[in-house]
This record gives sequence, C-alpha cells and structure tokens, in this order.
Amino acid sequence: MDKVVATAGEAVADVPEGASLAVGGFGLSGVPNVLIQALYERGTGGLAVVSNNCGAMESGLAVLLAAGRIARVTGSYIGANKEFARQYLAGELEVELIPQGTLAERLRAGGAGIPAFYTPAGVGTQVADGGLPWRYDGSGGVALASPPKEVREFDGTEYVLERGIRTDFALVRAAKGDRHGNLVFAKSSRNFNPLAAMAGKVTIAEVEELVEPGEIDPDAVHLPGIFVQRVIALTPEQAADKKIEQITVSEPEEERA
Repeated sequence: MDKVVATAGEAVADVPEGASLAVGGFGLSGVPNVLIQALYERGTGGLAVVSNNCGAMESGLAVLLAAGRIARVTGSYIGANKEFARQYLAGELEVELIPQGTLAERLRAGGAGIPAFYTPAGVGTQVADGGLPWRYDGSGGVALASPPKEVREFDGTEYVLERGIRTDFALVRAAKGDRHGNLVFAKSSRNFNPLAAMAGKVTIAEVEELVEPGEIDPDAVHLPGIFVQRVIALTPEQAADKKIEQITVSEPEEERA
C-alpha cells in the first residue's frame, strides 16, 4: 500500500478540534516541525498533546502552544519554555508531568496493546499518592490535582500501576522512509519517535528521504510500516532546517595557548 500523501496540509486535514496527539522529538531533535506547522496553519485547537516536552525556541510544539491551540500536555520536561511555564501557572494549561521512563513505557505499552503495567518509578511520591497539580486556578491554588494510583507489592517491592497511552493521531519525523511506511531514524532523533508512532491510532510521518519499497534493509528498519498510516516527503530545504538549542564549541587553539 502506497501511504505517501502529497502535502503536510493534506496529511493533517482530518485532525479535529480537541484531538489527542502523540508527538515525537526530544528538545529540538527529531521534531516533526513541518507537520506541526501544517496543523498550526489549519487552525486546529483544543489539542491534548503527549510529548516529552512542548517545544523550545519558538520551534516545534511551541508554535501551537504560543497560539493557544494546546489544552493539555502529558510530558516529562518543561525546560526553558517560559510560555509553557506561564500558561501552566496561570491556569490556562492542564499539565500531567510524569517520569520520563514511565512516559516512554506508557506510549510503548499503548502501541503494543498493553492497557497498564506496574513500575517502581514514583512509588512513595505524589506520582503514586496523588496531589500533583494538573491545573492551577491562576492565583496560586490548585484547581485540579492528580488522583492516587494503585500500588501493589511484588516480591517485597512496591510498584505503581500506570496506564498505557493511546492517542487519536501521532506526528513523527524520520531520516528515511519508504512508501509502505517503514521508517529509519538518525541517531538521537530516534528518541521518542518510534514510541509516539506506536501510540497513535493514525500515525503521520514526515521523512527527510523517501525511498521505494525494498530499498531499506529489513534489519535496518526501526519502525515497521504497520504502525504508520501516512508519509510525507520533505523538500531538501525542509530536511536541512534543523535548529540547535544550545551551541557549544571549543575555543580556537591559539586562544587556548
């Protein structure tokens, strides 16, 4: 089945108001910026986003966040995103912060058809006991707090029950993909992309290089096409547009001397 769609706008055309989205990326690495921009241009709002973080440097999900299009975020990291922090503390945004490894496993479990699992991460904290602020009231009080979760003991160790995550759509970015949706991710951009793709009921992948079926060695496939419903090929300019959050370089040799 040829899953290639002509444009990003066409690929996200059926994402409705209030949809839930799993979005790949970590910081600025492996973020599906072209699909996010297409969603922004379409004007879709009220989105419930599941992603490690919510963009940075006015890039990635920060585009939708700044426009007030995101209603809820499930993630692990606020980072240096001041607008994220402002909306959260002002009561404009509902936020579920969870341990990063738990987020990864919740996405994977959802994609694998596992409804829930037990993990020791968070036992003895508000992650398990409840009370984490999901939404503030805008004046310093908590309008909505996380509920307590089930805790069970296995072989003398306590574990907390976490639910698998399934979303209406998933947006991911890959270095290479074929027309059947088989994807290969480059280095650190592999991060949350395969997991987000597994969690989405409809997964849309933007690929830097589109190849024909059979051109990717089966042993090299990071994500099988069974998890991907739509593929868009990026232009060379879009593929090369990769921002760096923090540039760190060495001093010139003469200055070190």
